[in-house]
Amino acid sequence: MRNPGSVTRTPAQLLISDCTVTEFSSAVALKLRAGQITSDHRAAALAEFNRLVLQSFSILQVTAMHFRMAARFVDQHALGLRAGDALHLAIASEGGATVHTLDHRLSVAGQPSASSRGC
Repeated sequence: MRNPGSVTRTPAQLLISDCTVTEFSSAVALKLRAGQITSDHRAAALAEFNRLVLQSFSILQVTAMHFRMAARFVDQHALGLRAGDALHLAIASEGGATVHTLDHRLSVAGQPSASSRGC
């Protein structure tokens, strides 16, 4: 796990999963429902995000194996992972990718000494 501020990668090296796309859509929908943004802002954010995804990222596909692997991460209760974070970790682990996050719990769980115990 690394701090996102230290990331310098080419687009071919930047990976996200379909799970990330869903989470982004959920986040902007939540802001719209909470009245924090307008529907025009939501549409603009989604358009810009989709443009960024197409131009800058490779997308890792989510498989049934990732869900089973995520369940094993969640089963390690000491890691304190929620389902979504465990799924991100499973996808990255299987894809040989490094997760860049500001989430301390996810960062700690992604360390080889923490996450390798169950997967």
